[in-house]
Amino acid sequence: MIKRLVREKGSGAIVITSDREVSKFSEKMDFPVIASDQFREKMEQSEFNVDKIFEEEEGEGFKRKGPSRRLSKKDKRKKAALKKL
Repeated sequence: MIKRLVREKGSGAIVITSDREVSKFSEKMDFPVIASDQFREKMEQSEFNVDKIFEEEEGEGFKRKGPSRRLSKKDKRKKAALKKL
């Protein structure tokens, strides 16, 4: 059902799911996908800092230098979608 809605909706929709299959399908269709855990946290907090999520993800592993520090297109769409909420 969610896949059908993604096909019908067109641009401007945000998919909130923890299902891998739906997530991969939506990303192939260029829709921002937000994990249900992240969405729940957003709704629970009155003051939510979107940059904090991405800083934590970037901080894991090794320290990057140069252009590779930029967010991927997928992460940029996700960040923009979270800001709209």
